[in-house]
Amino acid sequence: MFKGLIISFSLMFLITYGSYSQEKKQVEIKVKTSAICIQCKERIEQGMAYEKGVRDIVLDVDSKIATITYNPAKTTPVEIRNAISKLGYDADTIAADKDAYAKLPSCCKKNGKTTN
Repeated sequence: MFKGLIISFSLMFLITYGSYSQEKKQVEIKVKTSAICIQCKERIEQGMAYEKGVRDIVLDVDSKIATITYNPAKTTPVEIRNAISKLGYDADTIAADKDAYAKLPSCCKKNGKTTN
């Protein structure tokens, strides 16, 4: 009986620890964007704050690089890049969504132009 109790507690610990460690796992990626100004930074950081699995995002306007910390059990790099695109910005090789880009203020557009 004592042996069975120890095995039961051991299994409970392993199951609890396994699910806890999966929830806490975080990965960081860097995504090159087409951000130009502080408004772009605010728009991207605020928009991505609501994306499932995204824990943190910091965009450096000078380098146009967004550093994103996320939970890989809840999202993927492709989903993150697509979400940035839907905000109107390029994300690595994924072009900005045309409709979202058209709605950006002129200061946030490449050379003040719209895409075709």
